[in-house]
Amino acid sequence: MSISYRDAGVDIDAGNALVDRIGPAAAATKRPGVMAGLGGFGALFDPRAAGYDDPVLVAATDGVGTKLRIAIDTGIVDRVGIDLVAMCVNDLVCQGAEPLFFLDYFATGKLSVDEAARVIEGIAEGCRLSGCALIGGETAEMPGMYAAGDFDLAGFAVGAMQRGTELPRGVADGDVLLGLRSDGVHSNGFSLVRKVAEAAGLGWNDASPFGEGTLGEALLTPTRLYVRPVLQAIRAGCVHAAAHITGGGLTENLPRVLPEGLGAQVDLDAWTLPPAFAWLAEAGGITQTEMLKTFNSGIGMVLVVAADAAEVVETLLVEQGESVVRLGHVAPGEGVDYRGQLR
Repeated sequence: MSISYRDAGVDIDAGNALVDRIGPAAAATKRPGVMAGLGGFGALFDPRAAGYDDPVLVAATDGVGTKLRIAIDTGIVDRVGIDLVAMCVNDLVCQGAEPLFFLDYFATGKLSVDEAARVIEGIAEGCRLSGCALIGGETAEMPGMYAAGDFDLAGFAVGAMQRGTELPRGVADGDVLLGLRSDGVHSNGFSLVRKVAEAAGLGWNDASPFGEGTLGEALLTPTRLYVRPVLQAIRAGCVHAAAHITGGGLTENLPRVLPEGLGAQVDLDAWTLPPAFAWLAEAGGITQTEMLKTFNSGIGMVLVVAADAAEVVETLLVEQGESVVRLGHVAPGEGVDYRGQLR
C-alpha cells in the first residue's frame, strides 16, 4: 500500500492554487523598495529605495483575537484580513514609523482555497490602504491541529523611520490629547463581546440591536486604519506621541507613551459612546472602569500634541477624513485621571 501526503490530509496542489489566486492581490500592493516578493524562500526589501538614507526599522506582530471566531461562524471572512493588517500597522505608526511591508501566517486543518483567498485578499486590501507591500507569508495545512472549518491568523509588519525621529519625544505638561474615533469594537475584547451576546440570547445571524444588518455583520466592521493621516500629522512636526487604543483601552495604552511623572487627564463627557459600546455596557452590565480598560470605547487612536499646534493638527486630521475629539491634556501625575461619565 502506498500512502501519499494528500492521504495524510495535506494537499500541496491546493496550496499552489492559493498562491496563484492571491498573486494579483499581492502584486497590487507593490511599492518603492520591494525587490522580490511572493515565490522565493524570502522576500527582499530595500529601505533606501523607499526614501530612507539612515533608516531605523520597526517591527510589529499581532492577530485579531477571538473576533476570528465570529468571522468563521458567520462565514464573513473577507474583512478580518484588514483587521490583521490594522492591528500591526497602527502600532508601527505610534513609533513614528511608516509601514513598509507585511507578511501573514494562515493556518488551518484542511485548506479551502476560496476561503483562504478571501482572507488574504482582505489582507492585501489592508496593505494597499496603509501603503505597505504584502511581500510574503505562510499557509500551513495541519490536519489534526484545528477543528473542521477553523483557521488562525497572525500578521507581521516592518516599518521605517529616519534615525532621530522616533516617537514618543518631547511630551510635556499641557500637551493636548486628540482622540481619533474608532469604527466600532475593532479587534480587542471579543471574548467579553461573545459572553455578552450569549447572555443576551443573541446569535450572530440575529438582527443587530445597535445598527443595521445582523449582529455578526455589525461586529465584524474592520479595525480603522490610521496610518496615512497620522503619518501626515507626524511629518508636520507637531506630534509628540501616539497611542493605539487596543487591549487595555485608554486606561493602559495612553500611559505607555507618557514619560515618568506625567499622566493624562481625560474628559469622558467629550464624546458619546458609539451604539455598539452603549449596547455592550447595558446588555452586559459592564462598569465604566471595565469598559475603559477592555474596549476602545469609541477612541481608536490618541495623538499627544503641543497645545499651540492642536488646532492645526486637528484640521489636518479632519481634512484626511478623521473624526477628532479633544479628550483632555497631559498633566503631572501618573496613569489616566478620568473626569465625567461615559454616556
